[in-house]
Amino acid sequence: MVAKTVIATDLKAARRVAENLLRKVRAIGCREEVVFAVRLSLEEALSNAIKHGNKHDRSKKITVSAEVAPEATAITVADEGEGFDPRALPDPTTDENLEKPCGRGIMLMRAYMDEVTFNAKGNEVRMVKHRSPAPAGASGSEDGP
Repeated sequence: MVAKTVIATDLKAARRVAENLLRKVRAIGCREEVVFAVRLSLEEALSNAIKHGNKHDRSKKITVSAEVAPEATAITVADEGEGFDPRALPDPTTDENLEKPCGRGIMLMRAYMDEVTFNAKGNEVRMVKHRSPAPAGASGSEDGP
């Protein structure tokens, strides 16, 4: 079942929605590295929605939709901003961008999640973390999305 939450453009509200979602991810038995990947990616997506999407405008909303299931965790974060073209982002690993304080969030989301897609407008990101295989010798009961 997809749970949908609408919050104000506010860091405290974003933290609350993230913690609630992470409790659900832990409750279905996900391994800690999966929880970390979801946490990092969700925090980056929410931070981008607050800073870059809604530009700290508290009159604008952020919508978080999530489905936490044994086979995968899917999260969508949408803001009310103008959007952007994710293909036009500079590469944060090139020499000229290494010292810049911004620009690594989407790279991190792509590194830690199995799927990261944006809508055509560029104001909504969908991230999916699939069930990851158990380490050798581990029981399948600790596997998780």
